[in-house]
Order: sequence, then C-alpha cells, then structure tokens
Amino acid sequence: MPEIVLTTLNAKYIHAAFGLRYLFANLGPLQSSACIVEFDINQRPLDMAEVLLARNPRILGFGVYIWNVAQTAQVITTIKKVAPGITIILGGPEVSYETEGQPIVQLADYIITGEADLKFAEVCQTLLSGTKPSNKIILAEPPDLWRLALPYHLYDEQDVAHRIIYIEASRGCPFTCEFCLSSLDIPVRQVALAALLPQLQRLLDRGVKHFKFVDRTFNLNLNVSRTLLEFFLQRHQPGQFYHFEMIPDRLPSGLRECIARFPAGSLQFEVGVQTFNETVAALISRRQDYHRLEDNFRFLRTRTGVHVHADLIVGLPGETLASFAEGFDRLITLQPQEIQVGILKRLRGTPIIRHDSEWQMVYDPNPPYEILQNRLIDFATMHTLRRFARYWDLVGNSGNFIETTPLIWSRPELSNSTAPALPDAPLHVSPFYAFLHWSQWLHTRIRRTNSIALVRLMELLFQFLTTELSLDPTGAAVIMWRDYKRGGRQDKPSFLKNFLTNDERSPGHRQHSPVPKRQARHANAPTR
Repeated sequence: MPEIVLTTLNAKYIHAAFGLRYLFANLGPLQSSACIVEFDINQRPLDMAEVLLARNPRILGFGVYIWNVAQTAQVITTIKKVAPGITIILGGPEVSYETEGQPIVQLADYIITGEADLKFAEVCQTLLSGTKPSNKIILAEPPDLWRLALPYHLYDEQDVAHRIIYIEASRGCPFTCEFCLSSLDIPVRQVALAALLPQLQRLLDRGVKHFKFVDRTFNLNLNVSRTLLEFFLQRHQPGQFYHFEMIPDRLPSGLRECIARFPAGSLQFEVGVQTFNETVAALISRRQDYHRLEDNFRFLRTRTGVHVHADLIVGLPGETLASFAEGFDRLITLQPQEIQVGILKRLRGTPIIRHDSEWQMVYDPNPPYEILQNRLIDFATMHTLRRFARYWDLVGNSGNFIETTPLIWSRPELSNSTAPALPDAPLHVSPFYAFLHWSQWLHTRIRRTNSIALVRLMELLFQFLTTELSLDPTGAAVIMWRDYKRGGRQDKPSFLKNFLTNDERSPGHRQHSPVPKRQARHANAPTR
C-alpha cells in the first residue's frame, strides 16, 4: 500500500491532473511509496472516499481548485470521520490565498500555498520521519523551473488515448490584470527547452495528437514560441492539434510566417480580449493595443487556418451593458470562430476586490464566485447576460450553427428588439442585441439553459427565424440543413423535411480525426 496518495477531482474525465503529475515527478525517493488517484466532480463523494480509504495511506494530498472545492470538502469530511489519523495536505490556487475562514482549510492538517512542486516532497519527508511541521500554512516559494523533473512520462496509455495532454513551457504573466491569478506570478519563468523538446518528441512517438499548452502568455518570448511552433510544424501529421494562449497584440512577422504554414484546423489560439472599453481596461490594470489586436485578428482569420477562441468578460467594473454590447459587436466583426462570454469571478487573492466599494461589486459567496450585480448592471440584467453566455455557447460557439447564427442579426429592425426591462437597442445592426432578443425569446419557451437536445434547439431556432424575424422558411431550412450535415449527420430533422428537396447537398462530411469536434466543424465552414 502507498504511504502517499496524490488526488484531485478533475472537472471532466478528459482533463488529466497536470499538477499532480508534477508533484509525483518531483517526489524523488518517495516516488516508490506514492501513487496518483484521479476522480472527476461527477462522482459521488462517498465513492471517492471509499477508493481513497482502501489505499490506507498515511498522507493524502489534494489538489483544490475553484471547480472542485465543494466536493473535495465532502470527501475530506468523510475521511476525517472514518480515519482521523490520515494526514490531509491541501494545495492549489483555491487554498493558496485568503486561507482564513475557509471551511476546507479547517478540515485539513496542512496547507501548502503557492507552487508546491518541491515543497510537497519536503513536507512529506518531514511527516514520514515522525516530525510535524511547525505551521499549518506552509509557503512554497516559486521553484526554479530548470530544477524540476518534468512529468510527461507519467501520462499513461489511457491518458494518451482518451485525455487532453497538458504541456507547460513557462509560468507566470508579465501583466497585472486584476481579475486574474496569473497577474500575481511575476516574473515569467521559462522551462528549459533542451529538456522539454525531447519530452514532446516522446509524446509524439507514443501517438499523442492533442497538445494543450497552459502558458498564459505563449507568444511573450518570441524565440521560445517560434522554436516550439517549428518543432511541431516539422513533425506534423494529419489529426494533430495544438492549443496555445496568446497575447492578442503581439504577433510579429517572424511568428506570423511560421503560423501561416500550419494546416487549417491544427492550431488553436485562445485570445483574451476581455474588454474593448479602454477606460475599463485601465481600471483593471490591463494593457493592450487595440489597433494591433484587431490587425492580428484579421491576419489570423484571413491568412491562416488558426482556430481563434476569443474571451470577453461580463461584469467588469465600469463596464455598462451598452459598452459590453459594443465590444461584443466589435469582436464579431473580427470573426473569431468562438467567443467565450465569461462572467467575472472574484478569485481568491486577486486585487479586483479593490473596486468592491466604488462599483458596488456583489459576488456569489459560493464557487465559482461569479458576480451577481454591480453599480451599472443590476441582478436581473446580469442573470440575463449569464443566460446569453450559455445560449451563445450552444449556438454561436458549438460549430452546429455556423451559417445559421448570422441569420439572427440579419433583420436589424426586428432582431435588435429587447425585453422592456433592458435599454433600447441601437438602430444599426447589432449582433449582441439581436442574439439577446433570441436568448430572451428562447428562455421564455424552455426556461432552462442546459439539457437541450440539438434537434430541439434547431427547431426552436428555426421557429424564431421564420416567425419572429419572418425569414424565408426554405432559405433558412437549407442553411440549417447544411450546418447540421457539417457535423457528419445524415438524418433529416422532421421539421425541415417540408422545406428541403431530395437532392439537397452540403459540404459537410463526417470527421474521423482526433481534432476536437467543435474545431473540426469550424475548419470546414465558410467564413461568416
């Protein structure tokens, strides 16, 4: 039986616990007495406790995050009642800040705050030798990344076959955006490429197809980013997919040339725009050149096959509904394949709290600590925007409605109307207010934002387009049918049959590559 069990509750099964693998890789001589046990948040806490107790460990190390803190607390409560002699050590961003008063902190024996790659082994060694650390809260200083043992050999065959493989080339962020924990990690530190590249080659040799880099600013160090891109480009095989998070206004010519050579659908860039309101950006200490940002977006969408995933945040201090709408519409014109509309979260440790009084920021006290209202956006409107974000993900982002989505704002005189409780929409074509209209219409009919079958969602959207917006049913049906077939489907939904001829054809075809489905559908779609 292992003396040390490293565990966490992943958000989904496909997410392998990268942090646990780093901890295990750096246990040194304690590795032979340790193991990793992973769960996901959909499993029952009692079942997870049973699995962990069956290992009969002396030390249990939990990775605690915003998405699993509630369930993790339930697991620990059970373990402490049944086996109080097991030492519980917590780490992770959720317990690295504002530890006072956290119920889960009170349950645990020790908390390691910060980057615990080396500190966890040190604490375990102390405990196993019979000595207790002098403090419950133990600070881990940022380690020298060149000293760390890399964890990539710890991805097993099941991980390679079924899970996302996470990669790290750097830690930290040079920016100070007040809503983000990465802003606390200054300066940026690089992993030694001489050590990383051979590990990437071994993953390729083992058949890994999907690489997701967790670096917050992948394109900060241009030599590093170009080296990594060239590495993958030279070895690229059909079906391989690489995800990077990039600084939106930093894309010089040397990097552009390399990016443009990747096959369509093989690269994804996550681009954090967050706000187009320059006053709001200044309030939250976010620096970005919007002219360069827009130029980079246009380059990526017109000169490359990169899948662009862009982020906007609802609820930032100083952001009104109207200014958010303006930013959303501005981003639509830049044509990213996906726009993630995120709701502002009050992450522990972030300096966004300095705005609480002036902007009357009110957050949910429960994870994920989303904003409920502020001085400029009341609770009802904020909740409407939360539904907007969910419906946008189902329609605008999913890849199921690529040609259909722009129809929602094709009749501005009708589609821009909004509920009476919201400000009047502008007279010009506004994708935001048009989609808000659809979102309001949809919610009045189904009163939920999840568990909506695709065909049911299609039928409701078809009804909205042809009745509320008075679009031609045959034209809408043809476009919707093309979108439906793009996902590899051949069964004709019954509500479309009367509007389609038997010889309707579409460019869609079934995807057989490991490229994620959403990205694959977007890759075969016309620019909208």
